[in-house]
Amino acid sequence: MKMIIAQHNLNERGGAERVILRIAQHYDAKIYTLGYDKDSTFEEFEKLDIDVIGKKTKINAVLPGRISNAVYYAFGFYNTKIKEDYDVINAHASPSEWIRNHNKRVLWYCHTPPREVYDLRSTKTREKSTAEALLYGVFSKAYEIEEKRIVKKIEAIATNSKNTDERLMKYLSRGGEVINPGVDYERFANGGDERYFLYPSRIAPQKRQEYVIAAFEKFTKTTKGDYKLVIAGSVSKRYADFEKYYEKLRAMRVKNVVFRKNPSDEELVKLYSGSTAVLFSAINEDFGIAPLEGMASSKPVISVNEGGPKETILDNKTGFLVNSVDEMAKKMQFIAEHQAIAESMGKAGRSRVIAEYSWNSFFKKFDPLVRKVSKM
Repeated sequence: MKMIIAQHNLNERGGAERVILRIAQHYDAKIYTLGYDKDSTFEEFEKLDIDVIGKKTKINAVLPGRISNAVYYAFGFYNTKIKEDYDVINAHASPSEWIRNHNKRVLWYCHTPPREVYDLRSTKTREKSTAEALLYGVFSKAYEIEEKRIVKKIEAIATNSKNTDERLMKYLSRGGEVINPGVDYERFANGGDERYFLYPSRIAPQKRQEYVIAAFEKFTKTTKGDYKLVIAGSVSKRYADFEKYYEKLRAMRVKNVVFRKNPSDEELVKLYSGSTAVLFSAINEDFGIAPLEGMASSKPVISVNEGGPKETILDNKTGFLVNSVDEMAKKMQFIAEHQAIAESMGKAGRSRVIAEYSWNSFFKKFDPLVRKVSKM
């Protein structure tokens, strides 16, 4: 099986990059990308065959950052004609699927349709100046029109969650086969309770770290004991607003909130291991690897009741799904005061991950689809 993977960039250490890495290793695939920063993503990518394609044009230099990058990525794949022999192209984060314009036998593993074009468009528009908002609106509409045309041509689609699949149907009128990503559960273990709550995720506005900070502040006012909140994640260097958001969080100055910026894999595993519980508050998250890694570490997970975590967390069994900051604070207090129940939830969570979210389970579903597309 000769697979080519299309991914717009490899510049972060997120869930999508983890999935791409495992697929590339499994099929010994070549990766086509328009951006690769080896110091900002998983070091294992250095052992793979990566072809950085595309070249920025004069128009990219005059457009605002996000629009400039979107145009660069979209037309980079839109104009790419693969000359080498291959059996299947596995596209990932949008607009990598635009590689279908000049190439056949494409399987799109959709992590999400581009949210800034669809469900988060109004939110993003409000953050911009009038001129930028108008430009953003024009480019978003053009993107939406071309996206629909290309998606109709794609041979097969898989999605990482029911949530993503519903979003795909809503905005692009086409669904796919739901195949949840796997977790390397062997890497995770429970190392005891070192009296801190952990929110492990990229530090970005859509991850909504201020939500858990507010919940922790309420928790400390009602609970005895010296607990900490550890917020651990990468801060993207691509856009200034990510760094500004990080500084905004730090400026909240809530006592006993600790930031671990750009932790290594080893540090993150250790943080999971010693936590009291794992928190999660991303806005309607596509799927969410962090809750699964928390469960793999035999920790209860307290997440907002929206998005992918609604599919993976069993409420009151492997953790809690909450609907407000106050409710999250109360569940944190419950976990702190009921150690035996917390341990039981953690064990149930790890059993669930092993049974439902291993990489073996992923490839049992993914491989038949890959082989089907390769013969089209």
